Amino acid sequence: MSRNSRTVLGLVAVVLTMGALSWAAVPFYNWFCKVTGFAGTTQVSKEAPDQVLEEIVRVRFDANVDKDVPWTFRPMQKKMEVRIGEDSMAYYEAINNSDETITGTASYNVAPDVAGYYFSKIACFCFTEQTLKPGERVEMPINFYVDPDLLADGDASWVRDITLSYTFHRTEPKQAALDAQPASNVN
Repeated sequence: MSRNSRTVLGLVAVVLTMGALSWAAVPFYNWFCKVTGFAGTTQVSKEAPDQVLEEIVRVRFDANVDKDVPWTFRPMQKKMEVRIGEDSMAYYEAINNSDETITGTASYNVAPDVAGYYFSKIACFCFTEQTLKPGERVEMPINFYVDPDLLADGDASWVRDITLSYTFHRTEPKQAALDAQPASNVN
């Protein structure tokens, strides 16, 4: 094999390796954030823990929309005081202010970042796409708790105020959602 052929083969291998690493970076980063709570990524749980402590945490709620989403989106409560380990429920409201059906997905995080590992969602509107028809208003629940292990973590045990923040982004609806909508009659 000539020197030029080895060089080309080496460069192709480098390009393919870089492409594979780039492709794997996003899923790996998402997995890493979910496992560690990095960057305020919250956890997902099937149920609240059995242990409810007397210690109180204040949870503040924040809502934002991307500039291309003509919705009014707000928390229905500004803050809540919850006991650590307590199964809690909060609501957000969304109103589609446009004359078109819009589908959105909510991204989320908590602050301070260190609280992400201990803030667990049992059910949340952010787990699925939300499709609102023109003028439609919906109330969307989030069922959550703050894990009692928070108090045992030397880096997080000081946290008593957590801000949960959502931002809605426009998304293309999945085909199954489109199929479920009744067809309009056009004559």
